[in-house]
Amino acid sequence: MSEQIEKALEEIRPMLALHLGNIELVKYEEGVVYVRLLGTCQGCPLSQLTLKAGVEDLLRARVKGVERVEAV
Repeated sequence: MSEQIEKALEEIRPMLALHLGNIELVKYEEGVVYVRLLGTCQGCPLSQLTLKAGVEDLLRARVKGVERVEAV
């Protein structure tokens, strides 16, 4: 499961890098993907929008079993 999630996150990283940010997989547990936003994404006012409308939507579409994404 982690490999599938990492592969999907690789699609997102270039977009985050444009804004000097990044994302790190912390763990996957019972349908929930826990990630850490890094760089300028950490603390950005739009980070929750990025997390839900970008990361969560992509992961749910690409990785069967992902129900939601949470930042830690």
